[in-house]
Amino acid sequence: MPNWRDLKRYCERDGWELYKDTDHYFYRKTLDDGTILRTKVSKGNGEIRGHLWQEILKRQLRTTQEHFNELI
Repeated sequence: MPNWRDLKRYCERDGWELYKDTDHYFYRKTLDDGTILRTKVSKGNGEIRGHLWQEILKRQLRTTQEHFNELI
């Protein structure tokens, strides 16, 4: 399972915009069709566990595990 640093690295390499830096990093990405994707990245260094990771991958990042792995 990836950790929070992996998710931050993915966002940076995949062209997401850091739009807020508080106790978490907040990223967004505008798709060609105008859809805005958003995700929140913890500043912790722990692993993102099972179900939570699957939800982030599917609903927030809208990507595959394979594409994610290529960019981290």
